[in-house]
Amino acid sequence: MNSPPSSLPAAGQRLRQAIAEERPLQVVGVPNAYCALLAQQAGFRAIYLSGAGVANMAYGRPDLGLTSCAEVVEEARRITAATPLPLLVDVDTGWGDEVTDCVRDLEQAGAAGLQLEDQVEEKRCGHRPGKMLVSTVEMQARLSAALAARRDNSFVIMARTDAGSVEGLSAAIDRGLAYIETGADMIFVEALTSLDAYRQFTAAVRVPVLANLTEFG
Repeated sequence: MNSPPSSLPAAGQRLRQAIAEERPLQVVGVPNAYCALLAQQAGFRAIYLSGAGVANMAYGRPDLGLTSCAEVVEEARRITAATPLPLLVDVDTGWGDEVTDCVRDLEQAGAAGLQLEDQVEEKRCGHRPGKMLVSTVEMQARLSAALAARRDNSFVIMARTDAGSVEGLSAAIDRGLAYIETGADMIFVEALTSLDAYRQFTAAVRVPVLANLTEFG
């Protein structure tokens, strides 16, 4: 095992430091501990566990919010036991009232932070049609619950918005600003399809922004 030495800063602090020092920081997706070790050997400074990765690779399920908090936490625990790289974990829509326990369980598992999204609980893959969003107010309530649950303020709470492909770029910016006002540390704006759109978004929100790079948007 390659568990992080006790002398290392907290995982959230290590993720924040990597983001501050590398612009942009490449955060590579890892569906399991073996891939996390490969990422470490390749020189990446941070890693990401996606909801789709857990659903597809660990359980053979589609990315429709069918995995549980406990299943995601277990995969995160295996990864953090294998590598000291800070791990950001996708928790989909947060599993309703379970979001408080999920935050604390992920902190205990050694994760650096989580990503919480504004789709309805019956979510869909962010690059597929037919997505539906909760209201900005409901998403702010999700974020407030997650923020109140964390014990370590360095643990990253990232808000994801899917509004760009559903309501348009302007709405995505408005939501991003509202989520930051609520206390989100960083924003993941999903499924924008041009560099110009990302430039407009990042100029407006003024916090670290995650952009996922796929072959389909």
